[in-house]
Amino acid sequence: MAKKQFKAESKRLLDLMINSIYTHKEIFLREIISNASDACDKLSYQALTDSSVGMDRKDFAIHISVDKDARTITVSDNGIGMDKDDLENNLGVIASSGSYKFKQEVGDDAKGTDVIGQFGVGFYSAFMVADHITVVTKKFGADTAWRWESSGADGYTITECDRDGVGTDIIMHVKPDTDEENYSEFLESWRLQELVRKYSDYIRFPIRMEVSKTRRKEGSPDDKPEYETYTEEETLNSMVPIWQRGKSEVTTEEYNKFYRDKFHDYADPQRVIPVSVEGAVTYKALLFVPGAAPFDFYTKEFEKGLQLYSGGVLIMDKCADLLPEHFRFVRGVVDSPDLSLNISRELLQHDRQLKVIASNLEKKIKADLLKLLQEDREGYEKFWKNFGRQIKYGVVSEYGAHKDQLSDLLLFYSSTEKKPVTLAEYVSRMPEDQKYIYFAAGESPDKIDKLPQTELLKEKGTEILYFTEEVDEFCAQILHTFQEKELRSILDQEVEEGAKEKAQEAQDAHKAAFDFVKEALGDQVKEVRASTRLKSHPVCLTAGEGLSFEMEKYFQAVQPDSGIKADRILELNVEHPAFAALESAVTADPEKAKKYAALLYNQALLIAGLPLEDPSGYTDLVCELMK
Repeated sequence: MAKKQFKAESKRLLDLMINSIYTHKEIFLREIISNASDACDKLSYQALTDSSVGMDRKDFAIHISVDKDARTITVSDNGIGMDKDDLENNLGVIASSGSYKFKQEVGDDAKGTDVIGQFGVGFYSAFMVADHITVVTKKFGADTAWRWESSGADGYTITECDRDGVGTDIIMHVKPDTDEENYSEFLESWRLQELVRKYSDYIRFPIRMEVSKTRRKEGSPDDKPEYETYTEEETLNSMVPIWQRGKSEVTTEEYNKFYRDKFHDYADPQRVIPVSVEGAVTYKALLFVPGAAPFDFYTKEFEKGLQLYSGGVLIMDKCADLLPEHFRFVRGVVDSPDLSLNISRELLQHDRQLKVIASNLEKKIKADLLKLLQEDREGYEKFWKNFGRQIKYGVVSEYGAHKDQLSDLLLFYSSTEKKPVTLAEYVSRMPEDQKYIYFAAGESPDKIDKLPQTELLKEKGTEILYFTEEVDEFCAQILHTFQEKELRSILDQEVEEGAKEKAQEAQDAHKAAFDFVKEALGDQVKEVRASTRLKSHPVCLTAGEGLSFEMEKYFQAVQPDSGIKADRILELNVEHPAFAALESAVTADPEKAKKYAALLYNQALLIAGLPLEDPSGYTDLVCELMK
């Protein structure tokens, strides 16, 4: 039979297919298997109303075989098959999809099937790895089988042939290797098994293949055992995704095993969140909160995202758009038949459906974490230890766009409870006359607990939240209030009523001493003033409003040459003996008074955890004053 030519536009499309549309050559097997699955689905659907089919859904299967010597891969199915007209219409016209027409014809009745193809181009992806394709097919109800052959854009032939039983064989002759491409990898059984499990594991029909195995020869001695290789047909795919089963049908052990195997984690997940939604966008999802943070979680190398499936076929391995950044630790899968995929089924045409799914998943994750917080406090604190910092990053990101959603998930260490508490729990314990949620920032709860500024509040039994991570104060700035209570740092702002007036009175009473210290320290400090927050300590350093010392440390760590510094305000306790000695020396021995001023300033730097500007000079000063 004379070779028939593809139409001019089809030739161009085929060239695009081979060179441009698909990103990864390995996709070809996914597409061919999907076509075989569609063929099985069509005949299975027909069997529901046509007893002459003589097959149940369980009788359908897809077979893969490899012939290394002939360099061929064959994918066979016992589905509905094609006649000559089907070959002309479906394979002779690129981008004509029989599956798409089938879905249109049966309408809502197709919801019970798993027909995947929509564009009629998937078959031609095989030309990325094959230089010649043969299709042997026999349609259900027909007496004649047909052979379609093509080497690509030069056209195709259709001839009569023989085939036992209905169905289709796709025989792909793999291209020779080149310096740039190793096509022979697709002739390796293990590679094809890998691709089936990666992309087609949840095709609803068994995908079978002869697999080489090794066993001990019967009768071989124990001291010198002999082994032999044999082949055995094996089903490569699991067929029914675990997320398609009801929650009551899956054990905890099954969920855990699926998670460990799927995401290569050594530990069980802490939370399992099954999701099933029917509506404008229908989908199922299975989400996991890991039991431990991945080693690279807080690095740039970590990639967030959920595995995205359409009809059980993997579309994207890590779809980042399905997760907000603050829940980037979540792993899982999403499967929807309603996605608008691009022609290669590797990307989405538009993201409307994705946004609907992502918004719903975000709410589901938040609700599950709140449930964990309320029902299993110890479990939530474990989660918080792993991923709490990410929740805080979520509060401060995008100019606080998510702060209201995330604020009730936050935990901070409490000075009175001696454990992490929520902001709501703090507010519930506040006396009626307390206006602020008090916090103090530092390296650790122990170090914060020793800060001079905490002494008076602790003596009154006032609860203070201890901020120990660099992001904490940024959180407080973004939140500003919680349940109409302002968050206020006790290190940088006065916290008592009338504190400013009391401080001013004390400063006026000792004006000469304060003026002297400011002159002695010069530009090292912005201001020197009397403190109302100190009790047993002589001195402390505050930054005032705006940039705090912990923020300064953060910016210095990430950008040492930034020059970003908080204001330094030296506060002195006029009731302390050290201040009395300073004030006395101001008139009796001004040179010694300058040394006292320098000593107190350096002590304040040390207490605040800030570097001394001249450590050697400070030690010399201490030694000199000890003489």
